[in-house]
Amino acid sequence: MKNTLETRLGIFVALAVIAAVLILETVGGIEMFRRGRTLSALFGNVQELKVGDRVKMAGVEIGRVQGVTLTNSKVLVVMKLHADAARNVKTDSKATVKFTGLMGQNFVAISFGSPSSPVARENTPLDTEEQADLNEMMQKVEKVAAGVQRFTDSISGDTIDNLLGPLTDLIKANKDSLTATFANMQSISSQISQGHGTVGRLIYDDTLYNTALTTITNLQDTGADVKLALADARKVIDQVNITVAQVNAGKGTIGKLLTDDALYSETSSAMSNLKEILEKVNKGDGTVGKLINDQEFYRNAKLTLQKLDQATEGLEDSGPLSVLGTIVGKLF
Repeated sequence: MKNTLETRLGIFVALAVIAAVLILETVGGIEMFRRGRTLSALFGNVQELKVGDRVKMAGVEIGRVQGVTLTNSKVLVVMKLHADAARNVKTDSKATVKFTGLMGQNFVAISFGSPSSPVARENTPLDTEEQADLNEMMQKVEKVAAGVQRFTDSISGDTIDNLLGPLTDLIKANKDSLTATFANMQSISSQISQGHGTVGRLIYDDTLYNTALTTITNLQDTGADVKLALADARKVIDQVNITVAQVNAGKGTIGKLLTDDALYSETSSAMSNLKEILEKVNKGDGTVGKLINDQEFYRNAKLTLQKLDQATEGLEDSGPLSVLGTIVGKLF
């Protein structure tokens, strides 16, 4: 290749075109020549967002920032979205200014929105969500770090000795007791692990386990019997309820006695008649009344019985006709 003026000029033009393409790609100028949809959003703080920054949805780039201007104490951000990706942006989608890292570039993140919402049309303003400012977060981190630094500076060697000195003296003064206590605890744990003592047997003795299992089984059987008894009691109660319901309904003998007005009337009438009869008997009316209350009848009956007693005294020595004649003579 000859090093001519035309060759050098061609190389320069090619490099200039490549540089222009790279610059346009960096600032998002190429988006001006692509088909897409323009949307906007109002932010309180865009955190150094600039023209050409990326617009992403679920981490996928879908466009670039086309303009950042101040309006009515807000920041108006105009975004140019790719035509194919703009169909996923809904009217209830929300835009948020985020950053990719502590030293990374800011970008606008757009959420999907609800599936039932309509697709956002050209120049539709989107709702926004404000993210914590990185500078404020760093200031808070610096304040926390300063507080930790002041705390660590306040804890000197003397302070640590003042805090831990009494505890150290206590341990030194009771060194022998603590050693004996730990030795006893080790001995006890060793005996338990070998199955000695009450606790060791509770843990390792199969007989105790079997006894406990048998006891639980018996309790379960007892519980089953109790359940059966309760079921029988429920059946009895149900039968009693049925009987009471039948009595209330006037069924059966008891039900009729309790609910039948005719039977009640007849019983009342019979009791009234019985009362009248008893009153007449007490007054001496009628045959039964005279039998009970007439003293003359009582005396006659008594006299007759006396005569009959006298007539029967000689029956053993007399014949039949004599006996009959004697009885007739005594009586009449």
